Amino acid sequence: MNPFLQRKEQLFSLERRNRRSRQTAAPRQVPDNLFVQCPGCGKGFSRLALASNLYVCPGCGRHFKVSAYYRLSLVLDSGSFEELNRGLVSNDPLDFPGYGAKLEAARRVTGLTEGVITAVGRIGGMPAAVAALDSRFLMGSMGVAVGEKITRLIEHATQNRLPLVIFSASGGARMQEGILSLMQMAKTSAALQRHSQAGLLYISVMTDPTTGGVTASFASLGDIAIAEPGALIGFAGPRVIQQTIGQTLPEGFQSAEYLQEHGFLDAIVPRGQLRAVLVRLLRLHGRRAEA
Repeated sequence: MNPFLQRKEQLFSLERRNRRSRQTAAPRQVPDNLFVQCPGCGKGFSRLALASNLYVCPGCGRHFKVSAYYRLSLVLDSGSFEELNRGLVSNDPLDFPGYGAKLEAARRVTGLTEGVITAVGRIGGMPAAVAALDSRFLMGSMGVAVGEKITRLIEHATQNRLPLVIFSASGGARMQEGILSLMQMAKTSAALQRHSQAGLLYISVMTDPTTGGVTASFASLGDIAIAEPGALIGFAGPRVIQQTIGQTLPEGFQSAEYLQEHGFLDAIVPRGQLRAVLVRLLRLHGRRAEA
């Protein structure tokens, strides 16, 4: 056979094999971290699109959980953030089995030292003391360190006559610290009472989820109580409550919308509007204080 024709036949044969290989090969995999499916409406979005929408579903408006640092960055003036008591951490006071390993894992995964960030900064040019719990760190549970950091922040706000804004996101008291974690409920509440007696403003912002001992203490003691849309807010879970009282509970009775309807919340504010609302409230309070 002519060498040219022979080479041409070899090339055709190779192309046919490649075509069959492409047809039978497994479909190309898309990396899992590029897209996310909304648990509310089921629609899929790129993470970039979700981030550009402040981690709120563009389809149904569901508010995704976000980190404490990110949450504070949405409301604080650029360059005004100054973190307080970063080195204050839990040290396994009861030597609870496996707790130390869980703490180390949470710190490694989140980059946080504890389940709350406390700081001072400015919101619309007005100084404020702020805190944000992070549900990625042991569900934002309140142990000794979390309670102490929040208490110190409240006391700092009282001493420096600052308004206070706390973003709650928690599964409640941290069971691995037992009664010591439950004591933080009284400690934070007492500090807030002193802050209130000084005539200072406390705005509580409840996000998904806000439950347990956090709900039963500082989260529910705000002069103004705000929540993000769809946030789960309550003390015990629906099943526990239903079994305890022996009654069928209303559907969605622990949602922010139900609680606002029944007077527990003053407002439900979407994430994209929250900074503007906080600025307005702080200005109104500042004018009242000057009067």
